[in-house]
Amino acid sequence: MICIVDRRVQPSPEMQQSVAAVEQIVGYDFRNKKLLEEALTHSSYSESPSYQRLEFIGDAALSLALSNYFFLAYPGLDPGTLSLLRSANVSTEKLARVAVRHGLYRHLRHNAPALRDKVREFTEAVTREDETPLVYRGSVRAPKVLADMVESVAAAMYVDLNFDLEKLWMKFRRLLEPIVTLEEVKSQPQPVTVLFELCQKHGKHVDIKHWRDETKSIASVYVDGVFVASGSSEQKEIAKLNAAKIALFKLSKSLGVSGRSMEFIAGNDGKFQIEEAKQKLHELCDKKKWPKPIYTIEKDEGPSHERRFLSSVKIATADGVLCMVGDERLRIKDADNSAASSMICALQESGYI
Repeated sequence: MICIVDRRVQPSPEMQQSVAAVEQIVGYDFRNKKLLEEALTHSSYSESPSYQRLEFIGDAALSLALSNYFFLAYPGLDPGTLSLLRSANVSTEKLARVAVRHGLYRHLRHNAPALRDKVREFTEAVTREDETPLVYRGSVRAPKVLADMVESVAAAMYVDLNFDLEKLWMKFRRLLEPIVTLEEVKSQPQPVTVLFELCQKHGKHVDIKHWRDETKSIASVYVDGVFVASGSSEQKEIAKLNAAKIALFKLSKSLGVSGRSMEFIAGNDGKFQIEEAKQKLHELCDKKKWPKPIYTIEKDEGPSHERRFLSSVKIATADGVLCMVGDERLRIKDADNSAASSMICALQESGYI
């Protein structure tokens, strides 16, 4: 009698379902399923090895695989631009969206309630987004844990494939689609980088100052010592990104920036409220022959007797899409009006009206 031994390494009983689900997502049957279990385990779960070692090799493997891809796809492209392309495709924001889009985040094993809240906030923000591929969206900071998870799953596959980089790319590329292209990187450059490069070109000095109030971080852009714009967010880096976007928009006419379509997302200090702003913004768009404003509830939280809402409004102008966020209000109507107030003031400051 011949006994056939299954040499596959099985996961722990508690992770069998998650491992099987992720195998289905990535389209690969692991020989050593313990590798995938490890890739799905955060360091806060102390009863099992975490993904930290795998994340280390996954970061390098994905970067090299993408470097090879862009090297072949864009013959003659300079190293600096190749680096930008690679960075855009392995950024924390890009990979975190991969984890959300394919549902990988549902299978992360951890013991960190705060982490769960951050992942939920980002996931909800991503599900509200449209399908337009934006390289630097920045409305909610992407949790690094989600990007680490994607890199770790890639590493688990890479090791299971006996470190065959070509096979890894063939099997894993589907998860990274759509790949950020050269055209998208050129049309959506990193706002902070563009701001500094633009001002340097015109012999101007940029300074971005930060401070924090009770609820959020605020970044203010100064050019040659003169205040230009502010942006706010719960996270310092997103506040900086928002401020740079608004500053670029406001400087576009004086410094000769044109022809670039960019989405502007910014928080607002909320020190003003224009009466019937929503109606006035609707009339303004009609007069300018712009599409009607689109309002989105960005936040809806709190107990029923103290519910708070946060709205954003988006309009499409001839120069690009503008989006402004208002302040928290107790009614949706007031939240929309606050967002419309922010938009009207931004349009006034930018010379549209």
